[in-house]
Amino acid sequence: MKFIIKLFPEIMIKGGKEKKRMMLMLSDNLIRLLKRIDESIEIKRFHDKIEVYCDDKFYRPVRKRLQNTPGIQQFLEVVAYETGEDLQLIADKVAEHNLPAIKGKTFVVRAKRSGTHNITSFDIEKFVGGHLWEHGESAGVSLKNPEVKVELELHNKTLNVVSERVKGLGGFPMGSQGEVLSLMSGGFDSTVASYLTMKRGVKTHFVFFNLGGAAHEIGVKQVALYLWANFGASHRFKFISVPFEGVVAEIFNASHESYMGVMLKRLMLKASEKIADEMEIDALVTGESVAQVSSQTLRNLAIIDECTQKLVIRPLAVMDKPDIMAIADQIGTREYAENMPEYCGVISKNPVTNASFDRMHREESRFNMDVLDAAVASAKTINVDQIIADVNESQAVDVVTELKNETVIDIRRPEEVASNPLNLESRTTLTIPFFELNQKFKTLPAGNYVLYCDKGVMSQLHAQYLIDAGYENIKVYRPVNV
Repeated sequence: MKFIIKLFPEIMIKGGKEKKRMMLMLSDNLIRLLKRIDESIEIKRFHDKIEVYCDDKFYRPVRKRLQNTPGIQQFLEVVAYETGEDLQLIADKVAEHNLPAIKGKTFVVRAKRSGTHNITSFDIEKFVGGHLWEHGESAGVSLKNPEVKVELELHNKTLNVVSERVKGLGGFPMGSQGEVLSLMSGGFDSTVASYLTMKRGVKTHFVFFNLGGAAHEIGVKQVALYLWANFGASHRFKFISVPFEGVVAEIFNASHESYMGVMLKRLMLKASEKIADEMEIDALVTGESVAQVSSQTLRNLAIIDECTQKLVIRPLAVMDKPDIMAIADQIGTREYAENMPEYCGVISKNPVTNASFDRMHREESRFNMDVLDAAVASAKTINVDQIIADVNESQAVDVVTELKNETVIDIRRPEEVASNPLNLESRTTLTIPFFELNQKFKTLPAGNYVLYCDKGVMSQLHAQYLIDAGYENIKVYRPVNV
């Protein structure tokens, strides 16, 4: 299989030196990503495109990786033939792939050339079009509004017959635009904001302020892992967890209830700034959207930002919630967000929507900053690619590798179960997607249950949720040979 990768237009209009730098970065990223699928995959870089060659058995994982790699505007799936300039041979090969597609439909042939040839693109289009018209059962040729566009490229002496044109992620190559620290809660907004910076080619590290205990941290870790694995795996990201329960307790002691929400956001930015300084990062990312909640009015956002010298990027600032949720659907994070508890708003009562700078300074002067410093000093940092090992090692929930009398609940997405079913022979297995588990588990009959997922992260998270809800009959199933 052959893929021809077209770069994001903003890359192609850069100056020659910058375009070359980004082309090199994208090809290096693809080498890292695709060689993990199989060492035999070949990547060739040209001045205006990248070509990828792989065995047909790797078609699906390669296609998915190309769709999710920042910097790729689109790519063509092609079948290549060494035809030289033999128009008849070119027409025969194109017909092999396109005669069924044009049956009963209008069509047009579009050809592109690169390299030195004695025939023109028009010569190719005219000959191939006539051949398809003569040997196919089409409804005719339509140059302006065809139902089927037959595409081919002749590169030197090689014919590329285009079978599909696939939209890519766009943006810039990962790592080309520096690094940021994203404040990650695991909900809709912070995950989408992080995705948007990653799409733009920004290496996006995650900082999580733990207000909800072990289960909340595991949940946010698995969202961070999902984002990294799908959109940023060419580079190493960090996940920093900051224990913030003590900070919240001090806010209750020192702040008026109407200013608690704004105070919490300021302290999160202050802590993030300290961590970013250590990482030599100049910008912070949040998922705030203007007027979505009380702390996100323009005045309150200005007061929140006043506490830091870092650039604060808000990709969602003027986006509506339905648009944010639509992106979450598109990138596959909706179910994670819907199952994530929200803690940031729980301390706000009668929240101020038009805070005063002077009043904020007085409120903050009563806060013991030693508490914040202690929280930052207690922060734990791991690489995102180590999250699976970290969660499994902690074993907050009992893990079994062999089954006795337990009922297995497969909590993977339906499409994951269909593509890779869990074969346990005659043993009872239930399929309940993780985003339905909390509601359906309480309807199950009494018995012992174990949760299963591919990596053990989601099962660990949701088992902890159920235990926190008072259930004692739940464990994690992690088979040795699956």
